[in-house]
Amino acid sequence: MKRLALVLLAFAVFVPAGSAAPEFQGSVQRISPLLQSRMSSWRPGCPVHIRNLRLLRVSHWGYDGEVHRGRLIVNRWQAWPVVRVMRRLYAIRFPIRRIWLVDAYGSSDDRSLAANNTSAFNCRFVAGTTRWSEHAYGRAIDINPVQNPYVSSSGHVSPPSGAAYVDRSKRAKGMIHSGDAVVRAFAAIGWHWGGYWASPTDYQHFSATGR
Repeated sequence: MKRLALVLLAFAVFVPAGSAAPEFQGSVQRISPLLQSRMSSWRPGCPVHIRNLRLLRVSHWGYDGEVHRGRLIVNRWQAWPVVRVMRRLYAIRFPIRRIWLVDAYGSSDDRSLAANNTSAFNCRFVAGTTRWSEHAYGRAIDINPVQNPYVSSSGHVSPPSGAAYVDRSKRAKGMIHSGDAVVRAFAAIGWHWGGYWASPTDYQHFSATGR
C-alpha cells in the first residue's frame, strides 16, 4: 500500500504538459514550529516577526514541461495576492525552473540565484548595504534569476550565468519582458517589476513597494 501511495502521489504532482493539466493548487499556512526550527532565513531581530510570515504551496509549470509543487514564504498580508499571481502564471503555463525555500541553499542569495531558484522571503540586507531588502519583509519575489538577471550600473550581472540573457530582445524559456503576462499579473495585485528600474535593473525582482 505504501508503494502504491507513493506512485499515486508522483502521478498527481508530475504531469506531462501534453496531458490534461490538473487544477492549480495553492494554499497558505502559518509557519509551523518545525519549519521555523529549520529556517536559517529567519532569526530574532529580522524586520518581520515569524508570526507575520506565511508558507505558500503552489503548483507551477517546470522547464521540463511538467507540473510541480513549490514553496514560498511571504508576508502574511501578501499571501493570498501572491497565490492569485501564481494561479495566473500556472494558467498561462509560464515556466519556472524551481520554487524552493531559500533555506535549501543555507539562505545564501548567491547560491539560490545560481541554482535558478525562484524564492521570496530571506532576512538579508540589500547587497553591499546595511539596509534591509524587501525580501527581509516577505514583500519581494525573484523569478527565474538566470534568465532574468540583476544588472548593476557598472554592468555587473547576478547571477553570472545570467550574462547570456542581458540582451532582452531574446525570447527564451522563463524570461520576463516589459508588459508581458507575468508583469501584468503582478501589477494586478499592485506589485512592481525591477525590470523597469533605470539603474540598477533587476529583471527577476517583483515587490509590493517598488523597491
